[in-house]
Amino acid sequence: MRLLLLTILVVSLTVSAAAQARRVAPGTSATGQAKSVDNDRPVKEMFDEVGAYLRVKAAEFDAKKTRLSDSGLAQLRLEQRQLAARYATMTQQRTILAGEDFYYLGMLHWIAENYDRTRETLEKFIAVEGSTPERVQTARSVLVVALAKKKELKEAEKVLAAYAKGEPRKLTERSRMASELARAYQRDKDYAAMTSHAAEAYSSAKTLLTDATSYARGLDEILDAGLLLVESQRETMKTDEALATLDDMATAAIRAQSPSFYYYVVDNRVRYLVDLSRKSDAIAHYRSAITTADKAFVSKPQRDDALRRLKAREKHYALLGTKAPAMPAFDQWFPGAVRTLDQMKGKVVMLDFWATWCTPCLEAFPAIREWNEEFKDDGLEIVGITRYYGTVAGMPADKARELGHLKRFRQMYRLPYDFVVMDNQSMQLTYGATALPTAVLIDRKGVVRFIETGTSMARLVDLRATIERLINEK
Repeated sequence: MRLLLLTILVVSLTVSAAAQARRVAPGTSATGQAKSVDNDRPVKEMFDEVGAYLRVKAAEFDAKKTRLSDSGLAQLRLEQRQLAARYATMTQQRTILAGEDFYYLGMLHWIAENYDRTRETLEKFIAVEGSTPERVQTARSVLVVALAKKKELKEAEKVLAAYAKGEPRKLTERSRMASELARAYQRDKDYAAMTSHAAEAYSSAKTLLTDATSYARGLDEILDAGLLLVESQRETMKTDEALATLDDMATAAIRAQSPSFYYYVVDNRVRYLVDLSRKSDAIAHYRSAITTADKAFVSKPQRDDALRRLKAREKHYALLGTKAPAMPAFDQWFPGAVRTLDQMKGKVVMLDFWATWCTPCLEAFPAIREWNEEFKDDGLEIVGITRYYGTVAGMPADKARELGHLKRFRQMYRLPYDFVVMDNQSMQLTYGATALPTAVLIDRKGVVRFIETGTSMARLVDLRATIERLINEK
């Protein structure tokens, strides 16, 4: 869960700069590179250019007063990885490399997400006598994360032990290694090991908040690490400990005077209590959180932000844990056969409220297509919900023309699930989905388990994780 998107953009080449997407094959050309590259160029210089890539490009967007979307950020990351792969390939071909060249080459491989080469090169650097201790420790921290991503957890633990014996030991590196190991053990369903590393990540991230130079990153990492710890405690049935962790996170959010951090913690606690069949406790906590926010946030803009976020969830929280309301009358259902929500019991149903003019809706389509392919055979049923807006491409249109546009739109975006077209806002109002996109998840028993509005990487990650959890509830 990310609180501060721009922290990703201002970071130089660190472990977090390339943690999200696929490995880039060496030799892939980066797009839009105006700077020619000389084979004799110092490896560090190439590393510095790659490290600054996101920051420079983000500044260009800022100068043009242009919003950088999630898809735009993803494209910049891809270009950065391609540039790193290109420079790593060039460097790898040199006959003479020594000392810190291996460090910078390893980091280029890391950014390009070539984890095999990352390991090979950083191990060479660590073995070089006389290397700067700080560089060696950073190399070890990157190596731990790379090994965790490769699912080589025994080797990762060995490198982590070496890091623990060395100096210096940076809180940012400790938090990052522990978080990545926790995720790796989560994938393996080893929740005891996950809990141990998640607790270390959370402890380190909390300490980051006391350091002004790492404050913004600390907010981001404490939320990620805290939710990892809560998830591990949930999986090991340590309910009281999970709730205590969420309470501790809420206290940290108030201390940091961060309305977004506070909202995410409250939201997770409410949803967790609903999942525990403690709906009355969930609503009581929600109301109490509004009162707390009104008193605890000193600045009026921060207080208003926290209250706005929380109050916008009132309808959603009222629906969570209840039988999904039936679909009101609609105009069209295509291309499949009409079904009621009752008829879809036994499946996990995702209602995606969207519109053709909604850019964030379109940005979510690749993920939704992927979920359909991944989970359809396990019981996921996706239904796209939209309505007539009386326009096509900004021009007035009657129902017949707009319906034809919707059918072509479905084919153009290769959306393999049914669309339902409403005449009015009745279904949006029923589900609190007037803001778009809004996703609703209904479990196999027909109970509403998730409602969220907006599109962001954090939302998509959360949504996918919830789909998987509901699929596994046989």
